[in-house]
Amino acid sequence: MAKILLVEDNEMNRDMLGRRLRRKGHDVIEAVDGQQGIDKAQTDSPELVLMDLSLPVIDGWEATRRLKESPETAAIPVIALSAHAMSGDREKALDAGCDEFETKPVDFPRLLAKIDDLLPGA
Repeated sequence: MAKILLVEDNEMNRDMLGRRLRRKGHDVIEAVDGQQGIDKAQTDSPELVLMDLSLPVIDGWEATRRLKESPETAAIPVIALSAHAMSGDREKALDAGCDEFETKPVDFPRLLAKIDDLLPGA
C-alpha cells in the first residue's frame, strides 16, 4: 500500500483516521501543523498527503502552496480535509494546489476511493 502523510492538528481526528488507514495497509506518517507537514513531506517522501486546512503555525492552504512550489514535493497528490463545507471552499483548496477535497466528518469509503484514484499505479 502507500505511504500517506496525515497533517491534522485534532488528536481525535488524527488517531481515528490514522488507525483506519493503517488497517487498510497504509504506512501513515503524522504531522500536527502545517510547518511540520511541509518538513515531513520533504524528509519522508510520502506518496500522498491528507491536509487539514485549519492548522496552527501554517494553515493547510499555505502549506499546500509551499509543497506544490517545491520541486521535491510538487508531484505529491494532496487531498484537502476540511470541516468547512462553505460555498467556494473546495475551489479555494483546489486553487491552493490541492488535487482533491473531502469534507469532515470524513466519509471513509469515499476518501479511500479518492486516495486510490490519486496514487501512482492505482
